Amino acid sequence: MRIFDPHIHMTSRTTDDYQAMYAAGVRAVVEPSFWLGQPRTSPASFYDYFDALLGWEPFRASQYGIAHHCTLALNPKEANDPRCTPVLDALPRYLVKDSVVAVGEIGYDSMTPAEDTALAAQLQLAADHGLPALVHTPHRDKLAGLHRTVDVIRESDLPPDRVLLDHLNETTVKAATDSGCWLGFSIYPDTKMDEDRMVAVIKEFGTEKVLVNSAADWGKSDPLKTRKVGDALLAAGFSEDDVDQVLWRNPVAFYGLSGRLQLDVSDAPEPVHEGNSILRGGE
Repeated sequence: MRIFDPHIHMTSRTTDDYQAMYAAGVRAVVEPSFWLGQPRTSPASFYDYFDALLGWEPFRASQYGIAHHCTLALNPKEANDPRCTPVLDALPRYLVKDSVVAVGEIGYDSMTPAEDTALAAQLQLAADHGLPALVHTPHRDKLAGLHRTVDVIRESDLPPDRVLLDHLNETTVKAATDSGCWLGFSIYPDTKMDEDRMVAVIKEFGTEKVLVNSAADWGKSDPLKTRKVGDALLAAGFSEDDVDQVLWRNPVAFYGLSGRLQLDVSDAPEPVHEGNSILRGGE
């Protein structure tokens, strides 16, 4: 089983996670930029973070045979903080980087006017740079947030078939399907979706344009949830081809819209990145 996790925050994970993911079949990931839990106090902290997603994290992933790409954006939560909004002006110099395969995560957290402005501006950046967009649908008032999101997308220059609506569930999947966007589902241990619910959704709506991710981060999450969904689909009677479409071909097709996917990882990865290795205390 080959797996492409299209939304996982590896900055928050350990090298043990990379090892376990590779053993489970994960060969590629996309890491969206996101809120780190601790509020940032200046745009400069974003730029250091973006640089890490463009350099250190792909290096770290390559040591375990996993191709790493990222999406960059001003996230919805911090779009409400005026200390952070200058990031919007700096994003164009990052969006031209080879390993950036979408603008994201963008979308809504609390559905404020500031979030409206940031979402519209970053959809335009995606259109201007020929990139797709990864859109975070809100964790509260999900259906209302989904409708508001789709309205903004329809008013933008970015076609719906270049947008991935993430964090969907049973209450939003029908409207998301009708929108013409791609469909993203985050599988969590206790919140969001789980494996059985995901199987039920795919039974009803099919495998077309469906992406499954772990969204694993610094909270209670599981970077092997993609594999567990694949196993659950097989146990429910889906074919290996169905599983391959959901866990590999669909994310490749969506992020391939950027024209930047590089899925081959060298058998002999570079030993250091800017003079640093992941080794400590010995060889």
